Amino acid sequence: MVSQKVVVVGAGFAGLSAASFLAKLGWDVTVVEKHDQPGGRARHFKADGFTFDMGPSWYWMPDVFDRYFGSFGRQTCDFYELIRLDPSYRIYWEDGEMDVPADYDSLKILFESLETGAAEKLDFFMAEAAYKYKVGINKLVFKPGQSILEFLDKELIAGLFKLDVFNDIKAHIGKYFKHPQIRQMMEFPVLFLGALPENTPALYSLMNYADVKLGTWFPKGGMYKIVEGMHQLAIEQGVKFNFNKTIIGIDVVDGCAKGVKTADDMYYQADVVVGAADYHFMETKLLDSQYRSYSNAYWEKRVMAPGCLIYYVGVNKKIPGLQHHSLFFDVPFGRHAAEIYTDPQWPTDPLFYLSATSVTDNSQAPEGCENLFFLIPVAAGLTGDDNKVRDHYFDILCERLLERTGIDIRKHIVYKRSYAYSDFVNDYSAFKGNAYGLANTLMQTAILKPSCRSKKVKNLYYTGQLTVPGPGVPPSLISGEVVAKLIDSEQK
Repeated sequence: MVSQKVVVVGAGFAGLSAASFLAKLGWDVTVVEKHDQPGGRARHFKADGFTFDMGPSWYWMPDVFDRYFGSFGRQTCDFYELIRLDPSYRIYWEDGEMDVPADYDSLKILFESLETGAAEKLDFFMAEAAYKYKVGINKLVFKPGQSILEFLDKELIAGLFKLDVFNDIKAHIGKYFKHPQIRQMMEFPVLFLGALPENTPALYSLMNYADVKLGTWFPKGGMYKIVEGMHQLAIEQGVKFNFNKTIIGIDVVDGCAKGVKTADDMYYQADVVVGAADYHFMETKLLDSQYRSYSNAYWEKRVMAPGCLIYYVGVNKKIPGLQHHSLFFDVPFGRHAAEIYTDPQWPTDPLFYLSATSVTDNSQAPEGCENLFFLIPVAAGLTGDDNKVRDHYFDILCERLLERTGIDIRKHIVYKRSYAYSDFVNDYSAFKGNAYGLANTLMQTAILKPSCRSKKVKNLYYTGQLTVPGPGVPPSLISGEVVAKLIDSEQK
């Protein structure tokens, strides 16, 4: 019997995951990728002896990665070595700094030093978060989101109120803690979900469990080691890869996708097409209008996660005391938040994030040097990211780092590259230059997300951060698996 053919468009985390699971299920899988390497937003590059991960830099939820590789009879250690970071990260406040310890008992001591009774409250908070993580991961995110009936599960229904779906995380944290630094630290993980804490369901305190209990890790050699492992695994499953191929159209006949066309006049015949590239781009640019599931008005109403202004910087000097992850919460959050979510504009005085993988892994930079990854969250769709704007914000970051470390990195730069809205659009055809996809608000959860199955083309499916279960690396791995199993159940 000849295997049915699947063409997966895009080799990011979700595309790699979908391709591998489909191949395992017996499909003949071909991945077509625009760039010269797998990874999508998680690509990497090397320059002047420095190695830079281009996108994701946090390794949380290690159990999801273990489950992924375990599904193929492998382990993460077959592909990369994990290092647990301690401290997990550092936070710079207006009046000082705080290292967040990996050890839970040490974290309780820290909390108690800030607020009497906070250590005991943390135990109660984490017990709830552990329940949400267990039920949320096992019962919610592994659903294709095609029908409310998927969620008619006894444990889900029994624990509906315990899951806190209808309360917001800001108010939930406020019930337990009053100290502003504790509250901001506990609200930080949900920023990965792309919305303000007051607009994010309290269900997502499960992210606090991921942070505090499961820990912050780093794959030695960089985050791209995950991509390399997944790529190798996919090849072992029989997946075929075609790089440097730009898709210009999906061939649809009588409501059925027949294949995809590339800019170099290649045609890949398919029994099923999986869109693992930007969902909006595939809908609006690769399909004729009669085959689009969603209107332009629909897309314009979506609440997007923030975009990013990123700098990749190599310096010829070690920065004393620098941690692997640093959060600069040293200016008021309210104004920057409003400039992201309420009145979109370039931030006046931004919070920012700094990663220095060379602190943990000396293979990431030449001896005596440091590789630095700066990220400023900005409003989605914020255009005008010219060199003048990029230089302006880089100076702000350098001044703030100088104030905290005593080192002016501008005197030691040997490599620098920036990345923002226009780069996301050019490289990934990203809707509104999105970096993370849709915000995980209540009205954009599960069945309320763009469907992973086309409503107009019977054998076209989607995976990745604009569909279920949502933004982030672990959700992307899950998204690929969910879509692969849905395809296998419907199309064989």
